[in-house]
Amino acid sequence: MQTHLPATLLATDAGHEADRILRACVHCGFCTATCPTFLQTGNELDSPRGRIYLIKEFLETGKASQITRHHLDRCLGCQSCETTCPSSVQYHRLLSIGQQLLGKQVKLPFSTRCKQGFMLAVLGTPRLFAVLVRLGSAFAAWLPRRLARQLPGRAKFKPSGFMGETPARRVVLLNGCVQSALSPDTNHAAAIVLRELGIRASTISTESCCGAMHYHSGQQAPGVTRARKLTDQLLAEIDAGAEGIISTASGCGNFIKDYVHVLAGEAGYAEKVIRLMPYVKDIGEYLATQDLARLKSPGNGILAWHSPCTLQHGQQLAGTTEALLKNLGFTLPAVKDSHLCCGSAGTYSLFQPEMSQNLLAKKIMTLEHTGGQRIATANIGCQCHLAAVTDKPVKHWIEYVVEAMGKQA
Repeated sequence: MQTHLPATLLATDAGHEADRILRACVHCGFCTATCPTFLQTGNELDSPRGRIYLIKEFLETGKASQITRHHLDRCLGCQSCETTCPSSVQYHRLLSIGQQLLGKQVKLPFSTRCKQGFMLAVLGTPRLFAVLVRLGSAFAAWLPRRLARQLPGRAKFKPSGFMGETPARRVVLLNGCVQSALSPDTNHAAAIVLRELGIRASTISTESCCGAMHYHSGQQAPGVTRARKLTDQLLAEIDAGAEGIISTASGCGNFIKDYVHVLAGEAGYAEKVIRLMPYVKDIGEYLATQDLARLKSPGNGILAWHSPCTLQHGQQLAGTTEALLKNLGFTLPAVKDSHLCCGSAGTYSLFQPEMSQNLLAKKIMTLEHTGGQRIATANIGCQCHLAAVTDKPVKHWIEYVVEAMGKQA
């Protein structure tokens, strides 16, 4: 793609990167075949190729309208197009640059900015969010059914220590901003599995938000601040002997792995991130490197497997967790259009409800069509989104593994 970005923009890191990404696109349109929003609307401007043209025009002319913002904001950020693209166009990076610059020129409506600010303040403050979740659980009987379904029930698993000598091997389990309140059993189950393998799981009591929600909501500066803080916290754990930084929420893990780009321009952090990256693993990615024979987990029954976009497209781990579950004895039927997003996409479902709900309806239909009585996933956002509209249990897959192990306490 030929570009004509202004010299003043090309002189910046963002402009230089945008120009490089734009030039990699060959207009082939392969991305349109796997873009959930384009498949939903049929509008070229709701496809990655169309959005690339919108960003290019904006960067070249400096002019944009609410129409530009509308179509960029309708992007899920699922990165399915990047999996499909034969030219390896880093679309999600271009989108971040476009949204950041566009946000300075085309503002969101005041009411939307207020709603966004409130949601980010709540979701990015774990203690406040936990209080609200407990309050919601207390009054669940009076809440709308869709919302009540997303609230946690009584915890089934109890984290417990080791009998005898504490193992020398240790990993850090990331708490995340919302998972510890909405699904505490997830990390408890992960700790149980790791304990069976002779690995101690620790957490960071003052863990910083990874910054993903802010960054992808157009508030890159606060997102970067949080990313820097978490990077320093995680490196301190590595210096203290942790052999891995393990995420049980693929959305968090995906963004942390993207720190290579997010913190590239931050003084001193490029080197820190390079050092950090080999340690950051999704729980499935990490367990795939371990000897699981010690688990003695005869997986039982059929699991309808939903692979989050952040796992299969963002982290490029498609098939890793599926193979692990099959090796543990679970049956995972094929899911139609498994590459398409469920519509959760972080805070997307809150600000693009119509598109989100349409995608959710299609995803639930394909998952229930497998015949599985239980739905498994690997990201808290997807888990809550799916649970809102189905009577089938929806859990992180690690919880089903522990249930099969008979380790309920």
